[in-house]
Amino acid sequence: MSLEFFCLTDTGRLRENNEDAVAVDESARLAVLADGMGGYNAGEVASGMVTAFLKAELGRWLGESAGIASDTDVRRAMDICVENANQALHAAAQANPHYAGMGTTLVVAVFRHNRLLLGHIGDSRAYRMRGGRLLRMTRDHSLLQEQIDAGLISPDQAVFAAHRNLVTRAMGVQDTVLLETHQHDLRAGDTVLLCSDGLTDMLDDEQIASLLQEPVGLGEAGTALVAAANAAGGRDNIAVVLVRATGRDAGGRSWWPFRR
Repeated sequence: MSLEFFCLTDTGRLRENNEDAVAVDESARLAVLADGMGGYNAGEVASGMVTAFLKAELGRWLGESAGIASDTDVRRAMDICVENANQALHAAAQANPHYAGMGTTLVVAVFRHNRLLLGHIGDSRAYRMRGGRLLRMTRDHSLLQEQIDAGLISPDQAVFAAHRNLVTRAMGVQDTVLLETHQHDLRAGDTVLLCSDGLTDMLDDEQIASLLQEPVGLGEAGTALVAAANAAGGRDNIAVVLVRATGRDAGGRSWWPFRR
């Protein structure tokens, strides 16, 4: 199975700087997205540090070991690389007063044959589009999600909640962090979306699905997602990573993307 990658970040319509960052290593079949937070330019520093670190360290390990490593080995490597990145980020925040309190969300995806190994921290998300149906593969680490899970607020009420962007887990805030990891199957024709809340705060799942099922290339689909988020208000930075599986999967199914 072959993979096609596309990534894009946008400042949005209201912010002056861009605290979202993305990184892709196609040879390692690795994608990383981070949404930074903090004063001054600390959010940019946090997200940039984490994406660069993971692309370099996890990408190098995957390049050297992915052919012989088990899924358990890869998930362990993801944990170790994220923990090392977190310690580096936390140390930088402690050493520089301008970076005090900086942190970032994270989504990291490793594609292996007919499987996707996914890790996330915070409220940046991952989705899988298959056969016209959109599946959300991550659950936000946020105060709002905890209140929804506890039945204190409904999903409809959550749309208007003032505290919708308060995360309960982030990289760099403490000297240790827990990466939530899980595995999903991957088929020819699937499109995987990683995104920051600058997209999901502006567009609901139905709108995202509608744009992803258009018969266009990844670049056009990604650009359309960002444009739609900006048209809806663009209140935050927007980051998207799209990965499309093409060719023939383990079940013998074949699929090729639309080409202009």
